[in-house]
Amino acid sequence: MFARSAASSSRRRPLIETAQLVERIWQRDPSVWTGKDEAQWLGWLDEPPRMRERVHELMGFAAGVDVDDVVLLGMGGSSLAPEVMRRLFGAERFHVLDTTHPTAIRRLEASIDIGRTLFFAASKSGTTLETRSHTDYFRELGGRFAVITDPGSPLAELSKDVFYGEPTIGGRYSALSVFGILPAIFMGIDADLLLDRAEEMREACRLEEGNPGLELGLQLARTTFLQVEGDFGLWVEQLLAESTGKEGKGIVPVRSGGETIEFRLPDPYELGQEFFRWEFGTAVAGSLLGINPFDQPNVQAAKDQTNEVLLSRGQGSGPGTRPEGSLDELLSEATPDHYVAVLGFIDPAREAELEPLARRAEETGAAVAVGLGPRYLHSTGQLHKGGPDNGLFVQVVDDLGEELAIPGRPYGFRTLIAAQAAGDFQALQERGRRIVRIHL
Repeated sequence: MFARSAASSSRRRPLIETAQLVERIWQRDPSVWTGKDEAQWLGWLDEPPRMRERVHELMGFAAGVDVDDVVLLGMGGSSLAPEVMRRLFGAERFHVLDTTHPTAIRRLEASIDIGRTLFFAASKSGTTLETRSHTDYFRELGGRFAVITDPGSPLAELSKDVFYGEPTIGGRYSALSVFGILPAIFMGIDADLLLDRAEEMREACRLEEGNPGLELGLQLARTTFLQVEGDFGLWVEQLLAESTGKEGKGIVPVRSGGETIEFRLPDPYELGQEFFRWEFGTAVAGSLLGINPFDQPNVQAAKDQTNEVLLSRGQGSGPGTRPEGSLDELLSEATPDHYVAVLGFIDPAREAELEPLARRAEETGAAVAVGLGPRYLHSTGQLHKGGPDNGLFVQVVDDLGEELAIPGRPYGFRTLIAAQAAGDFQALQERGRRIVRIHL
């Protein structure tokens, strides 16, 4: 563990008196942060009671669906909370697809009966490239679809079963919205109990003293490297990295070499409390860091680079996946003030094969993070580009297999994931980040 209090104190703005800070957050006062559009993104504060009013509607829909499997197609904030719940509650017939790797898509397809499967296309904007590509692929195979999206989304045209989210909630704060609760119901989770726990934490986060969210936020604001572990850590790392990683600042979620903060999960239903506690704590930390925790100004960079690669390369062998740079030279730069991010554009089933590389990085004394692409592009990718310039990046690619066509597009999934790897590599290079690429 490496203490970071001295480094973090230099980036904090003058402390707002804590009781006043809590009151102003609940008053939706944007000056708590940067005084810009923050007030438009605070719908998550009221979402637990709002969702309680919708549980009957959602359960009614679920009761009318007779399928063997459910597949959620989503990225980032639309998929990570359901993935955490799937793991913690052991929902074996609920699947989350958040990779464009052809091998993983083929494996999922082979494991289900398309005619006995319900697919959820989940995207707040309705334009997420990965989700639209997954949706087009499985719709052509005859899958039954329902949609979780925001009002005005083009996804709503694809199904008669459309469930709208609250547009004043950003994706990474949507765990307790319909994006998390409807999938939870299809996992057999008691949504009322989960929301009961969330509402208990919501009320506790109004307190002047003994406020769990405030206490968490004060602790987060003093942290540079935060060690996140286990299944819940998948969701926390997106919330923290995308919310705080901007303007050269940021709390860096790592798997080793960081400070630890306890996840309070003695029972899976405590997720209701923890989702809200960490959302509130992140909002508090954003205030103390003097940033807007509800925007993601650098996420578009990798998307733009991906589109450029696709336009310039088109269909063909995977663009931009050749080894590049020296791993030895990169790791020789690592110190305890750095973090090494291992970024794997690989079949998720091979994630364990990244372990030797992660252990080698740990031997340098640097903090170490591991992420899978394209998932991390919707998670920690914002921090990699907009956060502190103390990251060393190792992109890892594997054999992408045969091309898998995407209906209606001039490229397939093999070309898409290769372009995403190439696009993020270029986006990091353009920001002066130190990055190499190796093959698994």
